[in-house]
Amino acid sequence: MNFPLIKVLKNGMLVELDYMHPQEQEVVRALLNVVIIEGKTYPQKQPLSPTEFSAYWLSKDAFVVRTSVVDPTHKPKEILGAFYLKPNFPGRCSHICNAGFIVQPELRGQGLGRFMGEAMLAIAANLGYEAVMFNLVFETNIPSITLWQSLGFKIIGRIPGAAKLENGQVVDALILYHTLR
Repeated sequence: MNFPLIKVLKNGMLVELDYMHPQEQEVVRALLNVVIIEGKTYPQKQPLSPTEFSAYWLSKDAFVVRTSVVDPTHKPKEILGAFYLKPNFPGRCSHICNAGFIVQPELRGQGLGRFMGEAMLAIAANLGYEAVMFNLVFETNIPSITLWQSLGFKIIGRIPGAAKLENGQVVDALILYHTLR
């Protein structure tokens, strides 16, 4: 695949999807920690240290979506969203991958998640994965469930009481699966 991938979002913003550069890791970690603190979609309870972030997010392939417009002031491009892609299991089952996604809170609902999801499916197939499996999609994360089902994912399981959200609510988690063949 040729990177960066370019897209115009619903709000007219021109963005690019590319492999994450080392200098972008701290921005992505900060965004992930915002999502973790929100307490609605990720299993972690506490913000991740740089070492914890590296072990969790950077174990295989990591991507970002950034602003694409060239800034005359030479300001760095802004990170709008990110995702990782890695084997879900080791060895004989490593042909099934897993991915995790984050989007800047103010940009949710603008098509960024769909752009990343569609790109992830193409990238995963290109990297030789045969399926994608999401282990813990909280049942209250309706935008995510709706997006993944629209991209062909099937709900293959439910884990009762899997998540204790920040507000104290206990919710089930869904297991979603998509074959890439």
